[in-house]
Amino acid sequence: MPAIAVHAVITPKPEHVDVVLSEMRGMVESSRQEPGCLRYDLLRQDDGGTVRLHVQERYRDMDAVQAHRDSAHYKAYRAKAGDWFQAAPVVTVLEEVDVA
Repeated sequence: MPAIAVHAVITPKPEHVDVVLSEMRGMVESSRQEPGCLRYDLLRQDDGGTVRLHVQERYRDMDAVQAHRDSAHYKAYRAKAGDWFQAAPVVTVLEEVDVA
């Protein structure tokens, strides 16, 4: 069964960039400890004042993706983050075909 890649783009409101970065660093640490998580990376893009955070995730399978979504740290982050974003995060779930 091929691994599952997830790419999320988060655009925080300017006044919430620091708190989102801080919370996402916690998500990175916790998510990397999940048994089915193969990779969980946080990247920052700054386009002249608009900050976007990209999260590149890789999981063993869809069960591992669901386990991530069911985790206490994911649920806690989602519960806090409601007003922090300019728009809803854009999340794309991809099945790997040919990845090095």
